[in-house]
Amino acid sequence: MYAIDNQTPISRSADTQPAEHTRARTERKQAKPALNLLDPIQLNPEFRSLARAMDEGGRVVATGSSGSSVGLIALALHKRTKRSVVIVCAHLDEAEDLHAEISTIDAEASTLFPALELSPGETSISADLFTQRLMIARDIDAGNITGVIIAPIAALMQPVPALTRGQSLIRELALGDTVDPTELITWLSEHGYERYDTIESPGQFAIRGGIIDVYPSTGAGIEGNGSPIPIRLDFFGDELESIAEIDLDTMGSDRKLNSIKLAAMGERYLEEASDDQSFLESVPKDSLMILAETFEVIEQGRGYFERVHDGRTIYGPPAVLKLLETRFHALAELNQFSVGKSGADSLVALPVESVPPFDRETGRAFEELAELAREVGRVVLTCTSQGEFARLGELLSIHARNAPIEREIIDIRRGFIWRVHDPEDDSPTGFALVPSGELLHRSSVRRRVSKIRAGRAMDTFLDIQEGDYVVHADHGIAKFVGLRILDASGTSKDRTLIHPTAKKRKEEQEEYMTLEFKGKSRIHVPCSQIDLVQKYVGGFAGKPPLSSIGGKKWKAQKQRVAESVKDLASEMLRVRAAREHLSGFQYPDDTEMFKEFEAEFPYDETEDQLSAMIEIKKDMRSQRPMDRLICGDVGFGKTELAIRAACKAVEAGRQVAVLVPTTVLAEQHERTFKQRFADYPFRVESLSRFKTTKQIKRTLEDLKLGRVDIVVGTHRILSKDVHFHDLGMVVIDEEQRFGVEHKERLLQLRMTVDVMTLSATPIPRTLHMSMLGLRDISSLTTPPVDRRAIVTEVIPYNRHRIQRAIERELAREGQVYFVHNRVHNIESVAADVRTMAPGAKVIFGHGQMDPHELEEVMLKFMTRKADILVSTTIIEAGIDIPTANTMIINDADRFGLSELHQLRGRVGRSHHRAYCYLLLPEDRSIKEVAQKRLKAIEEYSMLGAGFKIAMRDLEIRGAGNLLGAEQSGHIATVGYEMYCQLLDQTVERLNDTTIKDQITHTGVDIGLIGYIPKGYIPSDARRIEVYRRLANASTQDEIDRVVEDLTSAYTKPPELVRRLIMGARVRAAYQLLGVRALIKRGDDIVFLIADPDKLAKLFAGCPASTRVIDAGLAQTNARTAGGEGYSEVYVRPTKPTHSAMSIAKSLVEWANPTRKAGV
Repeated sequence: MYAIDNQTPISRSADTQPAEHTRARTERKQAKPALNLLDPIQLNPEFRSLARAMDEGGRVVATGSSGSSVGLIALALHKRTKRSVVIVCAHLDEAEDLHAEISTIDAEASTLFPALELSPGETSISADLFTQRLMIARDIDAGNITGVIIAPIAALMQPVPALTRGQSLIRELALGDTVDPTELITWLSEHGYERYDTIESPGQFAIRGGIIDVYPSTGAGIEGNGSPIPIRLDFFGDELESIAEIDLDTMGSDRKLNSIKLAAMGERYLEEASDDQSFLESVPKDSLMILAETFEVIEQGRGYFERVHDGRTIYGPPAVLKLLETRFHALAELNQFSVGKSGADSLVALPVESVPPFDRETGRAFEELAELAREVGRVVLTCTSQGEFARLGELLSIHARNAPIEREIIDIRRGFIWRVHDPEDDSPTGFALVPSGELLHRSSVRRRVSKIRAGRAMDTFLDIQEGDYVVHADHGIAKFVGLRILDASGTSKDRTLIHPTAKKRKEEQEEYMTLEFKGKSRIHVPCSQIDLVQKYVGGFAGKPPLSSIGGKKWKAQKQRVAESVKDLASEMLRVRAAREHLSGFQYPDDTEMFKEFEAEFPYDETEDQLSAMIEIKKDMRSQRPMDRLICGDVGFGKTELAIRAACKAVEAGRQVAVLVPTTVLAEQHERTFKQRFADYPFRVESLSRFKTTKQIKRTLEDLKLGRVDIVVGTHRILSKDVHFHDLGMVVIDEEQRFGVEHKERLLQLRMTVDVMTLSATPIPRTLHMSMLGLRDISSLTTPPVDRRAIVTEVIPYNRHRIQRAIERELAREGQVYFVHNRVHNIESVAADVRTMAPGAKVIFGHGQMDPHELEEVMLKFMTRKADILVSTTIIEAGIDIPTANTMIINDADRFGLSELHQLRGRVGRSHHRAYCYLLLPEDRSIKEVAQKRLKAIEEYSMLGAGFKIAMRDLEIRGAGNLLGAEQSGHIATVGYEMYCQLLDQTVERLNDTTIKDQITHTGVDIGLIGYIPKGYIPSDARRIEVYRRLANASTQDEIDRVVEDLTSAYTKPPELVRRLIMGARVRAAYQLLGVRALIKRGDDIVFLIADPDKLAKLFAGCPASTRVIDAGLAQTNARTAGGEGYSEVYVRPTKPTHSAMSIAKSLVEWANPTRKAGV
């Protein structure tokens, strides 16, 4: 929803300059628009007749409804009669449109009562929707909600719990409340929540002293809606002292809240009960009811009821209609055309008409708009963003300069005409509300702007579990056996974590990771050195071979990989250096037109998108040709970046070629680019099998003459007969899917034009950082704000379950993908699907069909003329249909993990909950590797899951795509993260030849031993995560953040943890200085370093004496990467101390003179 601040006059003429652009949608959302569309409606005699008839009571039939008029009429009725108004509509998306339209005019006046997204008769329902419905019913009954209530017929047919039962299913908590924590814990346990050491997903709670962490089933806001957000409740005795969101990455407290609502979890609380009632029983009897399009409402209700397997679970349409007519003060049927006048107490004809279709040519469309303005008296042209507002102002000033047309930034996307005339002189005094989408033939999906949290985003290689394969930097591949507390020497027998024996003080014990190598040999690695151990991720389908402790094989393997990495990095740097000296086209700074184009993007960009766009602009403004790779998960906004870059290029007079791997994707991209450039003077065409010979010939001619600005196509674009007038940029989608001969042509292009490559294979942060020195990469890791996780289930082939899944989607007026990757029997599978969904329109398509026949199939599905598409994997690449939110994949065990992830990414592209069912075969057993693959895809269904899945499969493919097949083999040899580390070090050395020695780990042995007791952090995974964060922290500020998060999540660190933190501070401080190790020998602290002068200067002003032993005389065999020996620097404090903590504090202060050392 978009509005304008009260201080800004909204009604502007066409040539008025726009206000200063701001993207702060939340501010606009809260402000009420100055635009008043209600006055002309309320002053109209026909509307007054309707209001009077409804105020008097009875049944009214009104004709004249179109677009958003129903919502505005309902709001005007509420304002005039002071009664609540309920709009009953046919469709779920129509209800959402009505809610957005009314909220745009009055943010507080509209409430949407949602329907449960389930097939009738199902008991497995969405807890957040169940809770939302219950809260709305309760608040209406309590008189807290008035105004306009919008409900699709399906929502009214589904019962809600009786208010007495409903009260027990919701728990409200506010800051300062007196609450017995024990009683709250009992309530959580009794209402479906499970107790865990650490919360990870909805339905869990954890306890630590006076802190209770809860992951509720619904949003934490006072409205109780939105996506589930984990909450921390901090008690002081019985007083609720603090309520805060939890950042699951760090377990630290986040945004503070004043109150929350907790709802019951678990099926038995969400199931129907005998005392359930109709939602309408909660609505005050003096309310006014509106049936929006009576016939459509009844048809939708009947269709929904016919799909019910158990008629007792919902109310039939006759029962709902009877309640509407008999329980409430008045009922109005509001229809576009005259229907059902019999039995009406009053008849009213409202002066509402539909907006006529406009010409597809932009100039002519604006002339028609000016004509309409003169006919009706006034036109309000609605825009969804400041950029669109400015752009439409320019077009109006050219094509409709003096017409009575106003522009408004207001989220109304369905237009109507209110046609009235002055009775005295018959002059028009009405208005036409025309959305920009209708004028310019743009379709857009309304997306909720709400805070959605992705699943836990911990890097997967931190997530080491017992039995996992790991890589030790010095010893090679091993199996992780578990964590244990041992004497600080690592040699004594295991001791329990909480009750160490009296013989050894806790300060002399440490927590170790036990690793098992070849021949059952074991070593214990202190958790403080956890940075030496990484989870093994490689190309082996089975188990990787374990290394031998002390063997030469691992060292030789690591050396071979390092040499290969050096060759690869050198070649990439050579290519990059060659390109640095080429002169490319230097694009100008952003023009006003480009700024408007950017601002027209109807959604909030993610931070990653914004930073990637900054880099792209920097590339385009530089003299050398751009060669940037954009990596990101499915649906994370790569195409929009390509569109913006293309706009910048064509605006400067250059041409753009968009190269895609499949014909279907070419069609999709052409449609997307054309919609986005609809009101700009740029021409978009495509070259693919879907076009006729005549169309291709004309496009090629126009391309050569410069009449086509952007051409989208498959490898046909690379053919020798394709000539450009002035090619400036090539956008390549999924480059790895093109053959060798095409890549040769692309290499030639890279030397002359700007190239942007898009990859839906996400690359992880580690590889991204390692590659930055070699190639320009932007990685999109943040999901759009309103995307929801996709519910993923692996199920045996079961006709009944499939039928239910299809019915659920059709019940909410959605579409279904049914993927069957066998062309020979796809027709019979489609016929089988028809028997499961008899009322649905089922079509099928595959890559071997005639191109025009396939185009027809895809267009039918894209334009919603079909409900179910049975297809092969041709839909994998880029088909973007927001209404398709159920995916059924037949014989899912035959697909690769990345392929399943790409397919699943086709659904969930709107705010509706999406479902993906992976069907197992009936007639054959499944291989173990396929079972693991399916388990992974089912487990990682959260947003951005590509990065989790990637650790199993995609990252290896991503590395192969980026670096070539040979490097994939090396990754398999040493493991993924070790490979990234080697690459990182190599790039740093090649870029900076002055580096003598690279220190990746500084050993610290000063008698300072600490660990994280299980009583402080019970979860093994979370303890490992904290150990790793401390071990990887390279600055004191990073360690400060870890301490803040620990304190917030688990209270103040105990002494043992403070010792561990201080050890991390010493390591970080001296690793930055290039120290290989520091050891306490008697009263001296001995430093191993390649450049001793650096330390000698540092300690010159410290209360300590310093002595340097040159490398030739030093008592160490350690060598730098260049084979040189290390010098020893002996430092003796003036006042020797045997306290390890005191020594550590002094060392940190000496390394950071301006900083006071503290935990």
